[in-house]
Amino acid sequence: MKRKVLIIVENIPVPFDARVWAEACSLHANGYEVTVLCPKDKKHSKGYEFLNGIHIYRHPRFGEGNSKTGYLIEFFFALLFEFFYAAWVFLRRGFNVIQGCNPPDDIFLVALPFRIFGVKYIFDHHDANPELYLSKYEKKGLLYQSQVLLEKWTYRCSDVVMATNGSYRNLALTRGGFAPEDVFVVRNGPDLDRMRAVPPDPALKYGKAYLVGYVGNMSVQEGLDILLEVALYLRNMGRHDVHFTCVGGGPGLPGLRQMVKDMNLEDTVDFPGRISDERLLAILSTADVCVNPDKPCEMNDISTMIKIMEYMALEKPIVQFDLKEGRFSAGDASLYASKEDMVTDFAAKILWLLEHPEERRKMGEIGRRRVEMELAWKFSVKNLLAAYERAFSKREPDASMFNSVESAKKA
Repeated sequence: MKRKVLIIVENIPVPFDARVWAEACSLHANGYEVTVLCPKDKKHSKGYEFLNGIHIYRHPRFGEGNSKTGYLIEFFFALLFEFFYAAWVFLRRGFNVIQGCNPPDDIFLVALPFRIFGVKYIFDHHDANPELYLSKYEKKGLLYQSQVLLEKWTYRCSDVVMATNGSYRNLALTRGGFAPEDVFVVRNGPDLDRMRAVPPDPALKYGKAYLVGYVGNMSVQEGLDILLEVALYLRNMGRHDVHFTCVGGGPGLPGLRQMVKDMNLEDTVDFPGRISDERLLAILSTADVCVNPDKPCEMNDISTMIKIMEYMALEKPIVQFDLKEGRFSAGDASLYASKEDMVTDFAAKILWLLEHPEERRKMGEIGRRRVEMELAWKFSVKNLLAAYERAFSKREPDASMFNSVESAKKA
C-alpha cells in the first residue's frame, strides 16, 4: 500500500510556504502520495490545485489576526475547516500520517480522531509558541499559559517531532520529554535551483547609490520598527544615498506602511508586500546589503530564519543582531549588531559594509559556500525521510480501513 500523507499548515498558503512546499515535493519525489491542506489568500484563491503531483486543498480564511481576539477567531475557524477538510480527504484519498505545521499548536486536535485508524502524527515545529507569544505581548497571563498547555499537549499527541534547529530539538527533549531517536532536525534551507542571482537592476535603487534588502514576514517580532529607526537615523546623518526595500506580507504590514508616512520616509523605504519570485530575486540580487532586524528576544534567539540562508544563497553580506541561531546559520557571512545600542550600531554595521565593497564580496562568497556545502534544502531531505520512517516503524495502520475506502470509491 502506498504511503499517504496529509500536511496541514494553518498560517500560510502553499506553495507560498517555502518550507512546507519543499517538504511536500521531497516526500512526493520519494514515493509518498502527498496532500496539503492550507488557507486561501488573495494570490492563492483556488480551493483545489494539483501541482507537481501534489494535491493542494485550500480552505477559507477569516481574516489575518493582528490582536489577541483576532488570532482567536482566525484559529477557531481554521481549526473547524481543517477538521472537515481532513475528514473529507481521509474518505476520498486516505492517509497514514498527518504532519501538523505550527503555529498555532492546535493542529493535533484535528489528528486525534484519526488515531483510532492508526494514523500517526508528526509535529513539524516551526515556531516556539510560548516564546512567540512573549515576543508579541511581553506578559505571562492566561493566554500565555494556554500556549504552554497547547505545546505540552502537542508533544504528548505526537509520534515524531521534526525540529528546525538544535535549539528546538532541545525543547522536544526537555519540555516535550521525547526520546532522542524520535526527534529529527529538519532545517530550513533554500532551494538552490530557485534562489539564483539575476543581473542587478539599477532602477530598483530608486536613484540611490545603495540598496538594503529585506524579505520575510511583517509582524511584531521581526523588528521592522527597529529597521525604520535605522533608516531614519541614516537619513538624519545626511545619508540620502541609501534606499531600503522590505518584501513580504503579514498582519503588521499596514502599520509599517503608516509608520513610513509618519516618519516621512517615503523616499527612503518601501514595502511592496508579497510579490512574485522573479521580482523578489531582482530586488535581492540588486541589494548591496541584506538585513535581518529580528529584535533580540528568547524567541528569535532560538529560531532559525530562512531569509538568512536565502541571502547567503544569493551571495549577500548580512547585518543582524547577535542571536544564537542566527550566528549559527550565517557565521562569517554576517556582521552582528549590539543588543544594547541597537539602532546606532545596526546602522554603523550597514554603513561599514556599504563603504567596503571587497569585504561585501568576501562575505557573500563565504555565505554561498556554506549554503552549498551544509545548509541548502537538499541536506535536510535525509532527516525528513528518516522522521517518516521512524513514524511508520512504530505501528502500521489498519490497511482494511483504506481498502474499504477504495472499494467505496469504486462502487
